[in-house]
Amino acid sequence: MFWLKKIVSQFLMPIPLSVLLLLIAIIILRRRKLVKSLIFSSFMILLILSSQWGSYMLTFPLESEYPTNNTPIPEQCVVMVLGSGHDSTVSGLATQQLSAVALARLTEGIRQMSLGNDCQLVVSGWGGEDVTSQAEVMAKAAITLGVDASRIIQFPLAKDTIEEAQYLKWEIGDRPFRLVTSATHMPRAMMIFKHMGMHPQSAPTDFIARSGYWWRLDASNMLASQRSIHEYVGQLWFKVKYGSK
Repeated sequence: MFWLKKIVSQFLMPIPLSVLLLLIAIIILRRRKLVKSLIFSSFMILLILSSQWGSYMLTFPLESEYPTNNTPIPEQCVVMVLGSGHDSTVSGLATQQLSAVALARLTEGIRQMSLGNDCQLVVSGWGGEDVTSQAEVMAKAAITLGVDASRIIQFPLAKDTIEEAQYLKWEIGDRPFRLVTSATHMPRAMMIFKHMGMHPQSAPTDFIARSGYWWRLDASNMLASQRSIHEYVGQLWFKVKYGSK
């Protein structure tokens, strides 16, 4: 009964149910080849990217490139935390206004600060359609979590990783620093900062690759696949534009 309940509940979830309905449509549509091929392609994309196996195969190579960093930080300690979403309309503390990804990055950044002495914390990110910048919300959240406000540097105008790298280079030059971002984003981020002639030390967080039941289909797997595809496309674009290897 336990496994029966698990299987039935799985097929009532949106993604497994969509896959099932597409499969039925493929079986029913026998004559219209183009329609059938399009539906079949949609079915395979949805099936693979929402599966535990497909998501893991896409995400793990990105996240395994840079391991967790527990190395003590020597002199001139600078920790750079890349921004990743917030909503200042959410009532409550700044820590509640950050996205789950941004909060994971910030907490790792604070942990990295504990590995050095007199560390500066750099937070970045513009507001987009939000009246408050990501950098400001991150700074407020860091203060809530115990960081001295005098040790925080904000880059509220940086729109993407390339601009974050430019702002940091103007701030610290070629000094080494700890770079904190999601594990899936770390390979591309390291590529960008090194291209700028900087010396980042990777400190990945927010690991999302999960091995498990290959047949499990859910939205979290789809989200992990989406994030990984975004990174692969981003790496390709950067290499084409800047010629980096």
